Amino acid sequence: MLFRISCLFLVLGFWGPVHGGPLTNPHPNITDQQLFWGSDQYDFSVVLPAAGLECFWHFAHHGERFYLSFMVQWVTGISHDRHLSVTVNAPSSLIVSTVDDAKGQINFEAKETGFYQMCFSNFHNRFGTMQVFLSFGVYYDGYQDPAKRKDEERKKKAEVSKDLNNTLSVIEDATHKVENYVFHMFRYYNFGRMRGSADHFLLLSNSQYITWWSIALSLLIVTCGYLQLLFLKRLFITKTSGEEEKPRC
Repeated sequence: MLFRISCLFLVLGFWGPVHGGPLTNPHPNITDQQLFWGSDQYDFSVVLPAAGLECFWHFAHHGERFYLSFMVQWVTGISHDRHLSVTVNAPSSLIVSTVDDAKGQINFEAKETGFYQMCFSNFHNRFGTMQVFLSFGVYYDGYQDPAKRKDEERKKKAEVSKDLNNTLSVIEDATHKVENYVFHMFRYYNFGRMRGSADHFLLLSNSQYITWWSIALSLLIVTCGYLQLLFLKRLFITKTSGEEEKPRC
């Protein structure tokens, strides 16, 4: 009897962990598209090494707007070049847009739903690093949550025969327009800030360049003057030798 009870406990002990494992899908009723809906933007700086390549991914839905702004802030190294090669690939690995410049903007309507790849290559500089300021994201002009959209459709069907005041709808539309305008103003302000920071780093680089060259030229002028005086002084040195030789200049 005791042997049967112990066997039963062992079976229950092994049976429990098998059917009580971790939950691999915490949101079984929510699709990936519903999880990634929403307007967002990111801005940060990244340092690319010599001949380096950095790639980033961002999610976008079909029919929505995807934007990317970049600007090279500073470049170090020998015979540096401020040009940056930028490539944006669709989820199907097709090239959407390419730019090869020190600054630029990419804005397009997403034709596919998925993760878009942004690659930044510093292959122009084999011996120098560069710092790049990035600003990218997506914005949805007509986005609505699926559940909210269904509720609004029901309300519209129920209120077809009613004549209600549309003040709230007008205010809501105006609010969405103002929010969209503010978002675009933020984008242009962000690009202006990138331009200002790039000019600041360029002024610092030029200041250091002029300072070092001024010191080098000053040392060269002083050295040349000293050598000229030394050479002229050696021309007037007189040497007295034996009785048979006369003094020479």
